[in-house]
Amino acid sequence: MLTIFALPKPFKGHIGAIQRNAISQWTRLNPKPEILLFGDEQGTAEIAQEYRVLHIPDVRRNQLCTPLLSDLFERAHNLASNNLLCYVNADIILLGDFMGAVRRVASWRDRFLMIGHRTNVDLDQPPVYESPEQEDRLRALVSQRGRLAGSAWIDYFVFPRGPFSTIPAFAIGRPCWDNWMLWRTRKLRAALVDATDVVLAVHQDHDYSHHPQGLTGVQGGEEALQNSRLARGGFCTIDDATHKLTVDGIRFHPRPLRSSVKRNAQNWWKRFVIDTGSIRHPLGLRHHNISRILDRIKAPLG
Repeated sequence: MLTIFALPKPFKGHIGAIQRNAISQWTRLNPKPEILLFGDEQGTAEIAQEYRVLHIPDVRRNQLCTPLLSDLFERAHNLASNNLLCYVNADIILLGDFMGAVRRVASWRDRFLMIGHRTNVDLDQPPVYESPEQEDRLRALVSQRGRLAGSAWIDYFVFPRGPFSTIPAFAIGRPCWDNWMLWRTRKLRAALVDATDVVLAVHQDHDYSHHPQGLTGVQGGEEALQNSRLARGGFCTIDDATHKLTVDGIRFHPRPLRSSVKRNAQNWWKRFVIDTGSIRHPLGLRHHNISRILDRIKAPLG
């Protein structure tokens, strides 16, 4: 029915534990999906062998050795045994509600992209959630301590074979490409379906030690700027979904796609505020202060 593909970070320390949590849970989904693990990072081959999933070690990289999503998506399309594909970040736990949601959306419409909010949570003992009987405990913990992430953060994408077989050479793990995927769906006049009400996608909190400059490097480095250039202003969030999947069915959620400069400026400002907070705040640059400065600059021109 579905092929899930991902490119994990190295399996070491905390990030290794939470990726194992996620991948082990994917293998317990029903019906069981095909799983493709890409990349040659430490431990990926061993995890693929342990869970008996397909491992594809070679992925094209940019000049900074970061894997390229263009190659990842193209190869996933070529290797997948199913006509439905799902890219998911390797720290996202998908639970028993996921496959049912995929089935409902796929039987409703041929052209779609299914996405949803993630729920952030700091797991107390990550390895315990490898046990299938722990789903109820995990749901209870997320209900108590989870925090729904904003609409600009998208961690899973379900789509039929075809529309995203070719995408720009975005660097994986850097901003903008996920928002471009949503924008592209709207431009293709396909259904952009928000499944948040039905799918609990658990994002396990982690640090950014995999990048030499940490979160600052991930969100504000050269690769982030290059992704922004490749997106060419194409930017949507979950708020731009055309439909919502609910327990009662799929309902139309009208959101006009405005291509004006004002629309793009608003979206880029939203992402800027989200992505640069950790850099700006130590310098005293809160977003309301920046807005005030910009208003003063624009005032003489008004």
